[in-house]
Amino acid sequence: MPDDVMGSSEPSSKQSPIASASAPTTHFFPFATSPDIIRSHEKDSFATANLTNQAQSVVRALKGARFAHGNADTIKNLTELLYFSLTTLIGNRTLGEEYCDVVQLENDTLQLPSLARRLGYIVSSVLIPWMFSHSLPSLRRKLRARLERSIARQQVKAATQGSSFSTENNSKKPSFWNSLRVQEYILEHLDSLTSPSPMYALSLATFYFTGAYYHLSKRIWGLRYIFTKRIDESEQRVGYEVLGVLLVLQMTIQGIIHLRKTIKSFQEERDSSAQAAPVEQQKGETSLSSIQNPPSIPTLNASTPRYDLSENPSAVAWIPEGQNQKCTLCLELFKDPSVTTCGHVFCWTCIRDWVREKPECPLCRQEVLASKILPVRG
Repeated sequence: MPDDVMGSSEPSSKQSPIASASAPTTHFFPFATSPDIIRSHEKDSFATANLTNQAQSVVRALKGARFAHGNADTIKNLTELLYFSLTTLIGNRTLGEEYCDVVQLENDTLQLPSLARRLGYIVSSVLIPWMFSHSLPSLRRKLRARLERSIARQQVKAATQGSSFSTENNSKKPSFWNSLRVQEYILEHLDSLTSPSPMYALSLATFYFTGAYYHLSKRIWGLRYIFTKRIDESEQRVGYEVLGVLLVLQMTIQGIIHLRKTIKSFQEERDSSAQAAPVEQQKGETSLSSIQNPPSIPTLNASTPRYDLSENPSAVAWIPEGQNQKCTLCLELFKDPSVTTCGHVFCWTCIRDWVREKPECPLCRQEVLASKILPVRG
């Protein structure tokens, strides 16, 4: 029986060229599936979250709570940078990769990632989003100011030439698309148009279908995971293709709904302008109130607070005295206390400025829109 399995010496010598070519058999490790990669990512997220909490505790003890709260994003990104530098950058596996028995390889060479790719992955996954999140608000402010000036100039030009336009509009309807309407649309949806969320969602949907490149940075640098645990032939590896189908359906439905709302609003605006043209012609003058206060810019009175708890602690009687009367953003007594949709109370100017930079609650990170912030009264 051993002679049948191992083979005798004479046949091996006669078939030495074939045997030598087929002797070094290697085990091919399969590519990791979506559940393995997601589980590894969640494990790393759990580890970095614990390290971030400990780092914030150290910074809070050294610099105070206000400094730690104001630099929470910086502490988080520096902690993630340190975590991946001590694991991925020096060639070690992360805690999530060890827990799930996965190893990342270069997709084109099937070799361990080079130092350049490991460094590029860390920079593109931690540093570039960090820098982008800091530069995006200022970029939005510049674009918003430029669009507002352009829209105001076009509205003034249209108002000065209203009489000639009104006579022409009687014979033909205004065009559906024009420069002013496109700029107004961009100004209204500037936050969503400049958000990287749709790109991340598209990359995630592709990952659910293919089982590769959970992070967009891994897709850029061509880093895939293999599963190092030996799998039996009868064991079946499944993915999350159903989640990809659901995500694509969600994005498609949201796009269709948004397109229908946009077309409907443009049609209503065109019909209302066509009906209002004869009335404006009879009046002989055009109102320019929309130029002074465009509908996309809320007129906020931030001169003197109406309810200042530092001057009158009983102005809002339902707020108990002590630390409950202090805003967690400015750490001072409330000035015009306002509540978000998630139930947290801040100063009106504090939460207004915060939402303009980052549309989320500073405490629970839930999405907050400026139009949904309500001032509270006693």
